[in-house]
Amino acid sequence: MGKCEMERGMKALLLFVGLCILLVLCWPLAILAIILLPIVWLLSLPLRLVGITVHAVFALIRALLLLPARLLGWRDNKAKA
Repeated sequence: MGKCEMERGMKALLLFVGLCILLVLCWPLAILAIILLPIVWLLSLPLRLVGITVHAVFALIRALLLLPARLLGWRDNKAKA
């Protein structure tokens, strides 16, 4: 089981426990949260796609700017680690 899978599982568990606590304390708010959570998730998808695209563009620009140095033999210290 990878670290990413464990983090995703922990987030799901915390969300479930939070919803259960909210259901006990204030059930109308918990039902509203259950209804609005998928809507908020759907609205955030385009923002995630924009973030992925911007990250890819910056990675491309960085690769293009560092290409001459890499051709001359410079190596990134992060790549070795």
